[in-house]
Amino acid sequence: MSDTQELAPPPSLGRLFWVFLVMGATSLGGGVVAYLRTGLVIRQRWLDDLTFVELLSISQTLPGLNATNMSILVGDRLRGGMGAFVATIGMCLPGAILMTGAAFAYGIGGDDPWSKAFLHGIAAGAVGLIVVVMVQLGAKVLKTPADYLFVVATAAAVAFFKVSVPIVLLAAGAIAIWWHRPRDKSPP
Repeated sequence: MSDTQELAPPPSLGRLFWVFLVMGATSLGGGVVAYLRTGLVIRQRWLDDLTFVELLSISQTLPGLNATNMSILVGDRLRGGMGAFVATIGMCLPGAILMTGAAFAYGIGGDDPWSKAFLHGIAAGAVGLIVVVMVQLGAKVLKTPADYLFVVATAAAVAFFKVSVPIVLLAAGAIAIWWHRPRDKSPP
C-alpha cells in the first residue's frame, strides 16, 4: 500500500513542529511507534515504510527514547538540522508538561487503587499498539525464513537467556550482515 505511494514534499518547519507536537501530545508510551508510522507514513506521506523501518532501526540502537530519536532523524531527513530541532521540541514538549503534572498528581495520590488501575490499563494498550506495528512492519520487511529466524533468535536471547540487548544487537547485526551480504551469482 504505502510501498508504491508518492511521497509528499517536505513540510515547512511550522508544519513539522505542529505534526510532532500533536503526536507528542496524543501518543502513549511504547505505542508511539505505531502512532509515528501512521502519522509519518500513512497520513503525512513524508516517509515510505522502508525508510520508516530504517530510521526506526537506527533510533532503537541509539540511547534515548525511540520517539525522540525518531523525531530527530525524521526532522533532519525532511528539513535538516533546524527540522531536527523543531520536530524534537514538538515531540518532547507535551510529554514534559504532562509528566510534570503527572509527577505532582502521583505525589498526591499515587498509591490509590484507581491510579494503579489506570496505569495498568494504559500499559496494556501500549503493548497492543506495539504488537500491531510489529505485525504491520514485519509483513513488509521479513521476506525469507532466515529473517524470521533472526527475529526469534534475537527475542529468545533477550527474553529467555537474559543476554544484554546491546550484545544481542551486535551479534544479530553481524550475523545478519554476513547472511544477507551480496554474493557472486556467476557459476564457478
